[in-house]
Amino acid sequence: MLGSSWDVSWHFKWLRDDFAPPHLLNSAGTILAMVLVGVHWYTGFGVDRAAKRLIETGMAIFMIAIPVDVVNHRVNGLDITSWSPSHALLYLGTALMLIGVIKGSRGVVQAVFFALFLENWHFPALHQEYGVYGFKSWLEGRPEAEPILLEFAAKQMGRPVDTVMAERFAFPVSEWVYPLWTAVGTVFILVLARRVVGMRWTATGIAAGYLAYRVVAGYLLDLMDFPHSAMPFFLLAAAVAIDLAFRYMPAVPVAGALLTTGAAYAGLVLQDWITEVPPYALEAWPVAAVLLCLLWYGQSKIKALDPPETVASSAS
Repeated sequence: MLGSSWDVSWHFKWLRDDFAPPHLLNSAGTILAMVLVGVHWYTGFGVDRAAKRLIETGMAIFMIAIPVDVVNHRVNGLDITSWSPSHALLYLGTALMLIGVIKGSRGVVQAVFFALFLENWHFPALHQEYGVYGFKSWLEGRPEAEPILLEFAAKQMGRPVDTVMAERFAFPVSEWVYPLWTAVGTVFILVLARRVVGMRWTATGIAAGYLAYRVVAGYLLDLMDFPHSAMPFFLLAAAVAIDLAFRYMPAVPVAGALLTTGAAYAGLVLQDWITEVPPYALEAWPVAAVLLCLLWYGQSKIKALDPPETVASSAS
């Protein structure tokens, strides 16, 4: 996670390099994970068979994704978006590994792994969150990106180094993507965390912990003169709404989903007034509400997601 946080900031400043320091830090983390997976595979300790299979499958996908990503860069040149197929394989492999360790954990430790799962899901949206300040710095005449990176990106787009190029570099996807990816996907992970972990204020704690990490990491990157990003503070409003919904209206999933969608979009608008947020389509909120309602209702029908103590008490 430390390597990936540094990596996305690095790519908004410098031209890509296979052996850049963030990639080396990522590699150290990957080697550590491989060793741990090997220990679980050999000893059978730590997680059950299903969790172990998930972790092993995730590691295999992740290891396949690394050379695929390198080849993608060799063939297609600069990959200027987090939303690429080769990156999606990295996210998928990481997600399966985390699902495995979430399945094999309980309590606070499980909540921590859910926070890591949230970070992995939210990671592609960092492109827009960094893009806000990247494009703003361009308009102010002091680009955060080095000239060699801007020139390479412009050549790949077939354009001169101009404002249109800078905007495409900063915001490579539709304005509908960011609010739906965060207000549905990231928020639904918080819903699942509250359901599976089962502790009060689980969603709020995870959102607060993730934001605290982002703030500290952003401060350290700023000290090293790397680009910084807009923080998704609006997620905290959604997380509080989730915890309140689970406490006061657990039997009405649609109401909880509507309350949470309203909190997320109200937080997004409020943050837009106070500080920076990526471009977002406000008119996407009805779509987000419907999708979150469907997902929330669907998870409410899956008894296997109940915490073990809930299942035990129901059986007794």
